[in-house]
Amino acid sequence: MGDQHVVTLANDSKGNPDEPLPALRWEEPPEGPVLVLLDQTRLPGEEVELVCTDVPALVEAIRGLAVRGAPLLGIAGAYGVALAAVRGYDVDEAAESLAHARPTAVNLAYGVRRALAAYRAALAGSAGGDPERAASAALAEARSLHAEDKEASAAMARHGLQLLAELLPGGGYQILTHCNTGALVSGGEGTAFAVALAAHRQGQLRRLWVDETRPLLQGARLTAYEAARSGMAYTLLTDNAAGSLFAAGNVHAVIIGADRIAADGSVANKVGSYPLAVLARYHNVPFIVVAPTTTVDQGTADGSSIEIEQRPGHEVTESTGNPVAPLGTQAYNPAFDITPAALITAIVTENGVVSPVTPDALAALCPSRAPGHDQVMG
Repeated sequence: MGDQHVVTLANDSKGNPDEPLPALRWEEPPEGPVLVLLDQTRLPGEEVELVCTDVPALVEAIRGLAVRGAPLLGIAGAYGVALAAVRGYDVDEAAESLAHARPTAVNLAYGVRRALAAYRAALAGSAGGDPERAASAALAEARSLHAEDKEASAAMARHGLQLLAELLPGGGYQILTHCNTGALVSGGEGTAFAVALAAHRQGQLRRLWVDETRPLLQGARLTAYEAARSGMAYTLLTDNAAGSLFAAGNVHAVIIGADRIAADGSVANKVGSYPLAVLARYHNVPFIVVAPTTTVDQGTADGSSIEIEQRPGHEVTESTGNPVAPLGTQAYNPAFDITPAALITAIVTENGVVSPVTPDALAALCPSRAPGHDQVMG
């Protein structure tokens, strides 16, 4: 177990809807550098932060979902490598541990690889292998990734808003979203949520429908929290109530994020996304995925090749520690499901929009990167 402690949230942006939430930040107090995380498991009841002084603490926070969301996991992974380097720990061991903390979100391993590559390059290029210089290089790379993700978030919001205007002229959008895709998962204002937020700021959002997102309620706890902070018109619903909304004609578009996008355009996202895509297709409603190109894994050929994280059964059989099923009940609890490209109207990235979703069109928008979720070391 790593060195992790809790502090109350102290940030100038607290309660200010015009500023992104402080989901993650690097600090350098006198006792040494730390990575500070807004503990998302405590929201919306409490705004408290976890202070991680080593990589085991960060891995624990990632696995426990205190920090989550594909883009932010990439940033956290990069900062984790920098934390190990600056504090003099085994950087290769730290990178390996971080990269495999959660198996589905490709951004995590990507962020780790970037910081590790910068560390190794600086180490090899310095006289006598200067570890201090190498640590600085890893930290600089993590900060660069953080800044890039913020820029990507703003670009996705612009592209997504333009796409909505093309698909649904006239505004007054009623948008259904699933899980949480705002500032809590990003270096900026998010992915799918950022598009809805941009529509809200232009007076074009009539209603944001927020799926609870069972069993861990990321929609109820986190998306509703962000929507309330931003003054958006939103309504919370149970996941299985979505069909009645479609049938009543009250959903104009579904907009979700992604944890990994395969080369063929198949999307792994929070479990419950695939049923929404099926509903959207039946009701002729656009189904839009918003994700940065760092979420596209050209090394994963198709959806069937994506490893799906299986979460503990108690997340389903218990609620806040209280049983909701008979003792000994087995639970099926995949964290994600796969939506095939054929059900996706468009994928919005910082580099533009892919529609229709084809392997060639997707590859054309994505910069060349070393493929493979597991290829961290070597």
